[in-house]
Amino acid sequence: MSDQTNELQKLVAIASDLGISAELRVKATELIGKIGNHEALRALLDIVANEKLIREERELALKHAGAIVKSGH
Repeated sequence: MSDQTNELQKLVAIASDLGISAELRVKATELIGKIGNHEALRALLDIVANEKLIREERELALKHAGAIVKSGH
């Protein structure tokens, strides 16, 4: 579980880092969505709340968060 938490933290850092290309941030957000657990849902909602990110990235995070909710996590 600790490894997954560390991976999730790294992905969140990448998804929120404006110094990294948008392509890498989007990929990190998609990977967080694939984790699909409660912690990933919370991380995605934090990304949605980050007003510094572009709207499309925030919408992608919201889409993946919705998918996690629909799956029952």
